[in-house]
Amino acid sequence: MARVAVVTGGTRGIGRAIGVALKNAGYKVAAAYHGNEAAAKALTAETGIAAYKFDVSDYAQCEAGTKKIAAELGPIDVLVNNAGITRDGTMHKMTAQQWAEVINTNLTSCFNMSRCVIDGMRERSFGRIVNIGSINGQAGQYGQVNYAAAKSGIHGFTKALAQEGAGKGITVNAIAPGYIDTEMVRAVPEEVLKKIVARIPVGRLGKAEEIARGVLFLVSDDGGFITGSTLSINGGQHMY
Repeated sequence: MARVAVVTGGTRGIGRAIGVALKNAGYKVAAAYHGNEAAAKALTAETGIAAYKFDVSDYAQCEAGTKKIAAELGPIDVLVNNAGITRDGTMHKMTAQQWAEVINTNLTSCFNMSRCVIDGMRERSFGRIVNIGSINGQAGQYGQVNYAAAKSGIHGFTKALAQEGAGKGITVNAIAPGYIDTEMVRAVPEEVLKKIVARIPVGRLGKAEEIARGVLFLVSDDGGFITGSTLSINGGQHMY
């Protein structure tokens, strides 16, 4: 029987690529999203992946959403916590709302979603959780104290939960992407983007599919002895 995988932030960019890779590998995939209806409809029309709308920063919505997915697709064996937003600004200009929105969407969502699936994984003695961190959670980034804090928190969350899940057949790992050729990165001014690429030893932006291949390995049976690890996929930009 095909395993069920949930990808948050799953209708665009890295999340979309992860969902497509999982579907092509034989998983039943649910893509969770919050805002972009057009992207969700396009994903389902083009790939057949079911899209579920709920806010991952809200625990009650996560609980309802995961219950609906389990009822329609089956017990959730794989969770990819990919949802993320940016609300950039230097500390002396950042608002409390900008801080809270990023922390809640990028970090608290990892708790919300993991808490909603962990009991079932423990009962079945199998689970795979992959949290998408960031190079900026490892190295920091000017104007992103909220984003860097959230992504750094993901790495600590991963290591702690990995210790709790190991004895129950649950692996928990993180992937820290560098600069990937997504809509978010393409929104960066061209002159700034050129400077970013100049700092990447391999000389290019990453591809979303390269992150997806990392996820695919970590959630596979072949990845069963890897837990509590962070896989950096950044073209050599930050060797951590």
